[in-house]
Amino acid sequence: MDLTETRHAAADAIHRLVERGETLATAESLTGGLVAATIVEIPGVSAVYRGGLVVYATDLKAKLAEVPEALLAERGPVDPDVAVALAAGARARCGADWGLATTGVAGPEPQDGKPVGLVYIAVSGPGHAAVRELKLDGNRDAVRTESVTRVLQLLSETLQEASKPA
Repeated sequence: MDLTETRHAAADAIHRLVERGETLATAESLTGGLVAATIVEIPGVSAVYRGGLVVYATDLKAKLAEVPEALLAERGPVDPDVAVALAAGARARCGADWGLATTGVAGPEPQDGKPVGLVYIAVSGPGHAAVRELKLDGNRDAVRTESVTRVLQLLSETLQEASKPA
């Protein structure tokens, strides 16, 4: 994925949030702030973006993003339930309607038996939660950039689904 696609995904997500009058927060591990940096490039984002947490170290996932320590101890930081907990933690800690999260292995080496390119992205919002497993190819930069694009796309898709009548 290229930078244009990433910016388009960010703009689409932000536009949907503005239309809904809802706010967003982020919790990032392997992307190290790239989701937040991409989001804040979009004009008008200050109406919806509350802030974010960069919780690269495992202990900070618990301390700052409220991921249960038992979950981290049992499964490690690269796990779908950890991704959902990170997204929910971002919402709670930043007082936002929606939370986004990224966790995974960007490389160059595997981590705790998890292969390079294994990433979990998650969205948490009012009455909605979504998580996806990604198996990405490429070097560290490619894995991180693709993770940003895909989590923003997941947010747009989840917002679209949340807008459908029940």
